Amino acid sequence: MASVEKKSEQTSPDRLSDSDVEAHSHIKTSALLRKLDFKLLPAVGVLYLLSFLDRSNAGNQYLTSLTLFFIGYVLFEVPWNVALKRTTPKIWLPTITLVWGIIATLMGVSQNLAGFFVVRFFLGATEGGLFPGVVFYLSMWYKRAERQFRVSLFFSAASLAGAFGGILAYVSLLSIFELPTVSLILSAGDWIYEGSWWVQWLAVDFHHSKSPSQTYSRHGGSTQIKEGLVTVVVSLAAYYFIANYPNEANFLREDERAFIHERLKADSDATNNEGFTWANVGAALKDPKCWLYGLVYHSLSLPLYTLSLFLPTIIKSLGYTAANAQLLTVPPYALAFILTASIAIISERVHIRAPFIISSSLFAAIGYCILLSQTDPTHNPGVSYLGTFFAAGGIYPAVALSLSWPAMNVSGQTKRATANAMQISIGNLGAVIGTQLYRSEDGPTYVLGHSFALGYLLANCIIVGLLWLILARENRRRDQVESEGPVTDETEWHGDDDLRWRFST
Repeated sequence: MASVEKKSEQTSPDRLSDSDVEAHSHIKTSALLRKLDFKLLPAVGVLYLLSFLDRSNAGNQYLTSLTLFFIGYVLFEVPWNVALKRTTPKIWLPTITLVWGIIATLMGVSQNLAGFFVVRFFLGATEGGLFPGVVFYLSMWYKRAERQFRVSLFFSAASLAGAFGGILAYVSLLSIFELPTVSLILSAGDWIYEGSWWVQWLAVDFHHSKSPSQTYSRHGGSTQIKEGLVTVVVSLAAYYFIANYPNEANFLREDERAFIHERLKADSDATNNEGFTWANVGAALKDPKCWLYGLVYHSLSLPLYTLSLFLPTIIKSLGYTAANAQLLTVPPYALAFILTASIAIISERVHIRAPFIISSSLFAAIGYCILLSQTDPTHNPGVSYLGTFFAAGGIYPAVALSLSWPAMNVSGQTKRATANAMQISIGNLGAVIGTQLYRSEDGPTYVLGHSFALGYLLANCIIVGLLWLILARENRRRDQVESEGPVTDETEWHGDDDLRWRFST
């Protein structure tokens, strides 16, 4: 059951195209896609925005906490996607959000440093189920050629979270939360915070370390509780606004449900009634391409998370106050959001992915070359600040495109769910490394961190080029085999090993 993708998206000879399906229905594809986008993307996007805010909360204050977070994240991603396949998104996605919201709240009331580190580990473990789960979830709603743009929009919540987090931190540092008009949630956060001492302890410790990244507001623990409580409230609402798969979604009419079924049946395995088997999990683990998708993201994860977690540190080291440094993180993230959406649209229209990933990585590499070229960043801070625009503007589009690649190319629901989780799990090993690179003694030039990020981006170009070559060569081989005559039973589907399947390059 799937379509063939050659130089352009096309359906297999025994399937209907969108125009054919529309000819037998009054439903317009464009109108239905807008309806799906409006219902699905904001729902999962707000969960991801919350996850990014919760993980970044106090994240750049203590390197060990960052490392523990990503260790938990990496260890649980594959098991969580297996759990998603065995449950439903309407239950699974809100539940893991509720759990990490509770954990994020506990982070603000931890009574000792060991407890704080344990909470950070489990925060990573629970958040690890969201992103790979949502990528798989979207692949069950959209055709292959439509997934890239949706995954990119979903990932754009990360750049929005960076911008919003910068504004929130700026407001917090200015003590705005002490205004008499604070909400009930903010007041509750302040009340709980009174019993926590570790934030003040860390603040004193960081002050003596003289690290430019380690200036901590006394409102830190309070802010964590507030954001954790917001996550808990949203997660409870998510049990109502997260939809199940198309055959169970209650916001669809029966004719719309049938229309979606027909167009997905013509394109992918999304309508197959595939039960869970460990053999399909093993199929992903034994496929070298799935490991390469992971390496593609690995080579982007280090620069992605070092930038998102340490951007305020980098900007503050240029001579700005802590509050202004937080505010100055907003424009680079805004540029990243615009470029991520724009490049995803262009890439989807021309049916090319790899060249856009490579060009975006090179664009980001220019930013790190600018940062490394400044031996005294405080003397000319504007140049270094410009480098952060290049870095953010290249990293985020490259990550968005790379994350959608296995969602488009891996066929078989369980195999795809496993491959999505493998990609992010392997990828975030780069984040584990990255959390130790921006040390206080390396400022303000941060040669070690910037050099690693630059090296990883250049490695990404090589890995993407290799995967591009492998996929294109396999497509040509299958074209050649098919040109010699039918060689497979068209009544059976063999996943992405089927000779009728064409990989997106």
